[in-house]
Amino acid sequence: MTTFREQTQERERGFLCERAVLSSESRGRERDEPGCPNRTCFQRDRDRIIHSKSFRRLKRKTQVFLKPQDDHYRTRLTHTLEVGQIARTIARALSLNEDLVEAIAMGHDLGHTPFGHSGEAALDEVHPGGFSHPAQSLRVVDVLEKDGRGLNLTFEVRDGIARHSKGMKELIPSDRGDLPSTLEGQIVRISDIIAYVNHDIDDAVRAGILTPSSIPAAIMSVLGTTHSGRIGKMVKDVIIATVNVNMDFIAMSDEVRRATEEFRAFLHREVYMHPASVAEFEKAKNILKQLYAYYLEHLDKVPVPAHRQKPDDDNQVVCDYVAGMTDDYAIACYQEIFLPHSWARGETKGVFA
Repeated sequence: MTTFREQTQERERGFLCERAVLSSESRGRERDEPGCPNRTCFQRDRDRIIHSKSFRRLKRKTQVFLKPQDDHYRTRLTHTLEVGQIARTIARALSLNEDLVEAIAMGHDLGHTPFGHSGEAALDEVHPGGFSHPAQSLRVVDVLEKDGRGLNLTFEVRDGIARHSKGMKELIPSDRGDLPSTLEGQIVRISDIIAYVNHDIDDAVRAGILTPSSIPAAIMSVLGTTHSGRIGKMVKDVIIATVNVNMDFIAMSDEVRRATEEFRAFLHREVYMHPASVAEFEKAKNILKQLYAYYLEHLDKVPVPAHRQKPDDDNQVVCDYVAGMTDDYAIACYQEIFLPHSWARGETKGVFA
């Protein structure tokens, strides 16, 4: 009797396009293990990520705005869900593997620091060799999860996680070697920017930093004037442009790509570098830098790391611990370490301990 997994694999062969990655043809895991009777390898990867501790912590990690009082601002978790929704829409239209796309999307930001990109910048300045969240995301799934055993994900999911980031580089690089090796991974890469340029603008308007009319008219004339309209236009353009290049890579038309890159530059200039944002980012960077320095001098305060690979790799142990913190936990640690405690009768704290 065939298993449910084998039935799904047979259906994939029937309806996915020839450029799709079939779960039955995955390049496999670093450590071999028996297949699940009910789920394909990519479904299993998605489930492992969603059930991980690092995924749950995303709900308390900043997307852009630090410690917002309004419940409707995005967090790193809601960003991840929006990327997954956009990516699955594109994958379905192109008859690519939705399960692979979703697994990559759910895992792409697992290594992000507290306080968003300000936290990433802080660790990049103090950690030897620098810091990047895609590399840390891969480290989370390979080494840190499950008490040092890692999640043992498939090659295709790990590749998509490790190569999803663009920074301020070309959205569609001329060197295709910079792209994920699968079209599914490339979908997540482009869905990431579609999600964040739109939801970061939405949050900036909510924060009062921008108004809807602040977006340059040249960008709106190409992408649209509403949140849903812009996402719809960009998704449709990706689908059509990819078909027009014979599915060789995940593409955008030149007009929409240029408008999207201008949109990203506008966000960087008017939101991320806004004086109010920069002031808070500097405070957040200072918190993480001080925590990093403190724990490097007080390794006994770091929970015993089952994942420690080398007995002398103290910097990496501290980096893993600080990068994995949520915003609230980082602030609580900072307060406990660096701020004086209130005094109460009968207590002996601080220098009196």
